[in-house]
Amino acid sequence: MSSEGEASSSRFTLEGIDDVEDFPWWNEGEGSSMSWERYSYLYDIMQMGNQAFRENRLDQAIELYSRANNIKPSDIIILSNRCAAYLRHFLKNRPPSASEYRPLSGLDPTTHAGLALKDADKVMNLQSNSVTPYILKANALILLEKYEVARDVIWSGLHVDPRSCPLLNLERSTAKTFSRRSHVNPQRTDDYDCTVCLKLLYEPITTPCGHSFCRSCLFQTMDRGNRCPLCRTVLFISPRTCSISVTLKNIIQRNFPEEYAERRLENDSLTNPGVDLLPLFVMDVILPCQKFQLNIFEPRYRLMVRRIMEGNRRMGMVIIDSSTGSIADYACEVEITDCEPLPDGRFFLEVESRRRCCIIRNWEQDGYRIAEVEWVQDIYPKEGTAERNDLMEMTNKAATFAREWMKAAQEAAQGDRVRLAELFKAEGLMPSTQDPERFSFWLATLTNRRPSERLDLLRLRNTKEVLLLNSYLSSKYVQSSYVRTNFSVLPFDYSQNLFSCIIDHILSSHMGFWCRGSIEDWFI
Repeated sequence: MSSEGEASSSRFTLEGIDDVEDFPWWNEGEGSSMSWERYSYLYDIMQMGNQAFRENRLDQAIELYSRANNIKPSDIIILSNRCAAYLRHFLKNRPPSASEYRPLSGLDPTTHAGLALKDADKVMNLQSNSVTPYILKANALILLEKYEVARDVIWSGLHVDPRSCPLLNLERSTAKTFSRRSHVNPQRTDDYDCTVCLKLLYEPITTPCGHSFCRSCLFQTMDRGNRCPLCRTVLFISPRTCSISVTLKNIIQRNFPEEYAERRLENDSLTNPGVDLLPLFVMDVILPCQKFQLNIFEPRYRLMVRRIMEGNRRMGMVIIDSSTGSIADYACEVEITDCEPLPDGRFFLEVESRRRCCIIRNWEQDGYRIAEVEWVQDIYPKEGTAERNDLMEMTNKAATFAREWMKAAQEAAQGDRVRLAELFKAEGLMPSTQDPERFSFWLATLTNRRPSERLDLLRLRNTKEVLLLNSYLSSKYVQSSYVRTNFSVLPFDYSQNLFSCIIDHILSSHMGFWCRGSIEDWFI
């Protein structure tokens, strides 16, 4: 028997929790310690909890089992059923698509496995002669990646029932794990292991209370509070200022060089997925030459940000394509220029968009998406050709129009500090006209665009087309009711002149479908 849950880190399949045990009715001798009315209420709660479990509504099932536990504490069936619900409620097993239309909040993945372990221990203390608590505890330990302890529990359970299929399956799974790790030096003790990840210390940090942890493990636990994970002493350290214990690192690296090299490769694979691999943040369409701020609160994205900050500080931002229902085929790489960890575990980020990419394929890793990408650049005409000269002339003309528009908009926004700050910020990001591609995308950031329009801009490979499209949309933006309402001092003849000049240039450019009628029809 196996469940659908699977620990993403080691590919173990949970065993023996396909279903939960039904709660007995009064006439089966279980209600002698409480009144009939109270037992009937408890029975109804357990029935609803079991139904929620079987319909995979695990949050509701856990809540109902907890209510039942408050009515009748230390009941074996209640604790066993809640333990099974915690095991199934493993956040890493949720597909990324489940939360790309709405935020996925909740406890960190290992928290549910830890709560399941507590319930399994209670059941084992109450019913050590049954195989059920051994199955539950072994599953919880495997999800926590405590494989050696899990193996001991499995062997103890097999003494109770040597023919238990779930325990035998779990024993085979752990045996495969240990066979893959057969190269590990058996003489090494756990003195050099991190008590959080139970692996060899990598970039160790020794806290003022005297305990040592992997750097990434310590700061991951500090997302939920500034206490030592082992002794709960309050720690006054910061990820930005805390240094690695060089002496301990040298001792480990000298005595266990192969294992430390393996830990380095493991850490690098998480923090630097590869030259053409990019972790994805599913939110909106972003264009190059933009700066903005993000508040990261979902557990899966907090994990992703921690890994990015240890690597190249870059990720891809992408949107769900409304036409396909899946992530779009084009994304934009952004760089985290500032990261401020908050006391409650959130991250406040300042990011700047860099370059476009085409998503070739994507897959799931620990709850978020990783994509294999192909970097995209515009196709420029050759130097010295008439097409190249025409492109540079168009870029310079668009830059002149943009500066005039920017100046008029700043004068109009003198009474609006927020809008004025936005305009100054946009002006500071203006690229040189010697880079027509980046300039064309900067021009696109001056006006509000629908996500579908921004996605179309990302797909274009002809800088001239992007400039023409941007100029047209900017002129329409200048004439819009929003601008007339908020920037009433903008001269209307200026916007009309801008619109006429751009349309005349479009008509004289002889670019196939880029004629006046087709553009206006496209944007009606």
